[in-house]
Amino acid sequence: MTNAILSHTFSNGLVLVAEPMMWLGSAAFTCLVPAGSVHDPAELSGLGGFTCEMALRGAGKRDSRRFVLDLDNLGVERHESVSSAHTGFSGATLAENLSTALGIFADVLRRPRLPTEQLEAARAVCLQELHAVEDEPAQKLMIELRRRHYPDPWGRPAQGEQQSLEAITIDQVCRHFDRRYRPGGAILGVAGRFDWEELKDHVAGLLGDWEPRAAEPVAEKAAGAKYKHLPYQSNQTQIGIAWPSVPYRDRDYFQAWGAVGVLGSGCSARLFTEVRERRGLCYSVYAVYHTLRDRAAVFCYAGTSADRAQETLDVTLGELTRLTNGIEENELGRLKARIKSALIMQQESSAARSSAVARDWYHLGRVRTLDEVGRLVDALTCRSINAYLAEHPPDDFTIVTLGPRKLEVPVGVS
Repeated sequence: MTNAILSHTFSNGLVLVAEPMMWLGSAAFTCLVPAGSVHDPAELSGLGGFTCEMALRGAGKRDSRRFVLDLDNLGVERHESVSSAHTGFSGATLAENLSTALGIFADVLRRPRLPTEQLEAARAVCLQELHAVEDEPAQKLMIELRRRHYPDPWGRPAQGEQQSLEAITIDQVCRHFDRRYRPGGAILGVAGRFDWEELKDHVAGLLGDWEPRAAEPVAEKAAGAKYKHLPYQSNQTQIGIAWPSVPYRDRDYFQAWGAVGVLGSGCSARLFTEVRERRGLCYSVYAVYHTLRDRAAVFCYAGTSADRAQETLDVTLGELTRLTNGIEENELGRLKARIKSALIMQQESSAARSSAVARDWYHLGRVRTLDEVGRLVDALTCRSINAYLAEHPPDDFTIVTLGPRKLEVPVGVS
């Protein structure tokens, strides 16, 4: 049922990429603008997230209240987020409401009100999100693991830091918006039921004359030490382990993805079976693949009691090392079944596909159809994944622990 991917690049650099899904009654969009947390000034960590929050407090002719009411009246299910590279705005609605919804968000991208009188309310929201992380030890750990594993600013958390959030002014928000919200590098992904020519003409009217601005390079700094302990008074200990992988655009991506799936995805994965079920060492354990455009990593998590933390770390590292011995046919079969179920569900979700086409365009400069992804998954074999693991074994670990006591880590990790 997969249709052809349609794309158009406007003269200002904005890319419109779309996948018709004419069997659906819905349509969805995902707009990525190059205003991610890597562009936050070091002394104003969290500025991108703060600016996103302010941009949603009225735009164009709509004040904050009318903005929310108009989207609700259209039945738009919306979501906003700030990643390392992008600020993203997405929405899903009935197909006949797509054009109107896009018009509302075009105002967000180009004409937000950024009301000074709502600055403190926006600050309070951002601070609450930051404080929520403090109340979630597992999330706090994984944020620190990512910060420590990737070179700065690629591991910088979008939530920012309290001191920075408390210092941000309306002038800084306005300057950040003016510099970072631009069509060059922006991607609008659409999926669902729509007419391509009408969509293209409508987006041209909304965003075709969006004034381009020059891009600014990202200056990198080396990653931090390979082991960090965060003291935290609790009867539990959180353990995070990261190691480098190949990015999504790499030809070996699906081999890496398959290996991580066997290791840590689902209740039949190795980590769950060996560390949690058979040994009873922890209450939660998993591994996930994460990619940036030019680098990637595997992030592994285990939550355990403080008195079993050292054993949990040792056993988990042992399972990571044992992965290089190779995966087995039954493991790969279960993984493929899970992946194919997910692909089938994507065929029924315009929201999932709008996000996927925008993401693919950013990473690949093209879009993989669901049929293509299915063929690539079918082509995975134990032999191909094991060959990948032989060349890319889990090593060069970054480890972060959070709990009452520091743990002993392997030689070479410090």
